Amino acid sequence: MSLRILLADDHVIVRQGLKALLEREHFEVAGEASDGREAVRLAATLKPDLILLDVAMPLLNGMDATREILKSTPGRKIILLTMYAEDHYVLEALRAGAVGFVVKTRASGELLEAIREVLRGHCYLSPGISRVVVSAYLKKTEMRPDPLTARERQVLQLIAEGKTTKETAAVLDISFKTADSHRSRIMQKLDIHETASLVRYAIRHGLTQA
Repeated sequence: MSLRILLADDHVIVRQGLKALLEREHFEVAGEASDGREAVRLAATLKPDLILLDVAMPLLNGMDATREILKSTPGRKIILLTMYAEDHYVLEALRAGAVGFVVKTRASGELLEAIREVLRGHCYLSPGISRVVVSAYLKKTEMRPDPLTARERQVLQLIAEGKTTKETAAVLDISFKTADSHRSRIMQKLDIHETASLVRYAIRHGLTQA
């Protein structure tokens, strides 16, 4: 039986390219998602053997989607794909529970190598990723704790993507009052009281991209 893979990337062309690459290697693409929330839903219903998630996805970024997937369906193997190899992205990916981190600018053969390594039970990081980051993770070096809850992170990402409070409530299936309360608590916790500054914070902390 072939390996069943879920693909999640908001760019159709990227998904098509990845699908063609995987099918050429006789892997089965069990499903495709265009945003993080859809990826979480499909992971729960399809229960794929492996999930390839883009870090920068609308509605729910790859890091938080990884957390949600592993919470609802523990044991899933997740590889994150990104354009960025900054230390904080890599460390956050490991802390979220991803077992692979592949930089998109690398050759396609590297993704296949990552998949094979992950299937062997290993963790795969693109060559060139700082040894300091890996060492910090292995030693469980303390990072500054995130002041926001998982739900507040989701609300902040939607704010940064330009969603109104009403739209945020609809996406998260919560009341307008609850969404507005989350927004107020985020501003209070971060001591940020204007939307533009919230957007900059979200970008700086990898919740969304400029």
